[in-house]
Amino acid sequence: MKQELQIVGFDFSGLGNEMFYSYNPANQVKNEYSFFKATSDEVNRAVEKAAAAFKVYRKISGVEKAVFLEAIAEELINAGDELISVCSSETGLPPARIEGERMRTVNQLRMFANLLKEGSWVDARIDTAISDRTPLPKPDLRFMQIALGPVVVFGASNFPLAFSVAGGDTASAFAAGCPVIVKAHSAHPATSAISGKAIQTAARKTHMPDGIFSLLYGDGSKIGMQLVKHPLVKAVGFTGSFNAGKALFDAAVSRPEPIPVYAEMGSTNPVFILPDAMKERGREIAAAYAGSVVLGVGQFCTNPGMLLYQSIDDQFKQSLKTAFEQTTGGVMLAPNILNAYNDGLKHHLAIEGVEPLAVSKLTTGNDQSTAVPVLLAADSNVLVDNPALSEEIFGPTSIAISVTSKIEMLKIAENLTGHLTATVHGTDEELPEYIELIDILEQKAGRVVINGFPTGVEVCSSMVHGGPFPSTTDSKTTSVGTAAIYRFTRPVCYQNLNDSMLPPELKNKNTLNIFRLINGDRTKNDIF
Repeated sequence: MKQELQIVGFDFSGLGNEMFYSYNPANQVKNEYSFFKATSDEVNRAVEKAAAAFKVYRKISGVEKAVFLEAIAEELINAGDELISVCSSETGLPPARIEGERMRTVNQLRMFANLLKEGSWVDARIDTAISDRTPLPKPDLRFMQIALGPVVVFGASNFPLAFSVAGGDTASAFAAGCPVIVKAHSAHPATSAISGKAIQTAARKTHMPDGIFSLLYGDGSKIGMQLVKHPLVKAVGFTGSFNAGKALFDAAVSRPEPIPVYAEMGSTNPVFILPDAMKERGREIAAAYAGSVVLGVGQFCTNPGMLLYQSIDDQFKQSLKTAFEQTTGGVMLAPNILNAYNDGLKHHLAIEGVEPLAVSKLTTGNDQSTAVPVLLAADSNVLVDNPALSEEIFGPTSIAISVTSKIEMLKIAENLTGHLTATVHGTDEELPEYIELIDILEQKAGRVVINGFPTGVEVCSSMVHGGPFPSTTDSKTTSVGTAAIYRFTRPVCYQNLNDSMLPPELKNKNTLNIFRLINGDRTKNDIF
């Protein structure tokens, strides 16, 4: 049995006496790794080290931070096959999926490194003084984004690399200038340990301050809450269930000094099929929809959990049934996730008017570890009477809702809560006729998809992975893309500060060659 310790800055610590084990959900056995849960003292030490590191890290250059992020990417690659095999054993995910996720994680880190090296992300704004302005002189004012302070990140179950220890929240917080304390997800602690050691090694190699990173194991309800309530913690990043995310948010805003919690908490991601598109390519849409629903055993936060279409005839419904019967289920990330999936199906099927339209005919395996894809169906009046049908069931299922008219479809759209995505399938000719639907959906979702499916989240500067409550706790932010950096910054304005004392981004001479807004003009010019 391999005993893993807490990572507290550059130290390893094992003060606890409560133990848990890595678990293989496919074979339903313990893996060879054991872990002690972090003690209260270890939590406090991690945060205190982070606060001390912040004083140093916030002042180093963007280029130095970029070198650190690139070093993390390199160390994740250096982890080799061990990272892939351990992650696969803890999640039931195939090695090819994990290898792809590793490269996504590496690319996220490199994306933020490039953002830092270019440097204009700080949004520097300068309004120079006008001393002879009447009736009052105008002061010299200079604005930029600066780091918030130590950030707590909670690892996500469904992305053990890209949304966990070295994932997007950690990368964007580091890029902003914030030290990070990660609470490892208990479903993949050994994977977290490997990723955590990669960050620690990168920090040492690039001469980052001790405390820039820590990794703690334990219960979210205990050490997670202690981290969120610690007065030296300044922000939280979370991906997971609504109940857990809302509990963290409530704890953070009830502190003497409230702090932001950027919690992504799930989404049904509704898909709307317009009549002409359904007539022209209904079978193609049905097949692609079924594939999107069961991708990764339905364990993506952008999994399309509800489809709405006009019941013009039964052909499209039959196409959905046929396509879904040909899908394949698989092992879910953890036993409690599989149990929640089966309980969610039972709850929906207990509602009068909900039927199992299709069940996978291809899924085989142990009932104790394998999720079977199921497509539910109901009429729109059942959805109206039972709003809970629009809530997420995490796993390979969705519900097809038939409506009788465009007006009914628009009414359902207006009554939606917040989602990460919303999708519309339509022909070029009919989409303009449904512009009202798109206008509604842009108020309900962070990403509006046309003639596609939402289960691909491109890592690039223009991506928005967020949405109105309850999909997230802050609809103004994204957890994917370069704009994610602004979750962990705040603006500061310097008035009449001597040029020699200003940050390099705001000095008269633009030595960093970044874009700045000077007296209303976007330019790279110096100030004379």
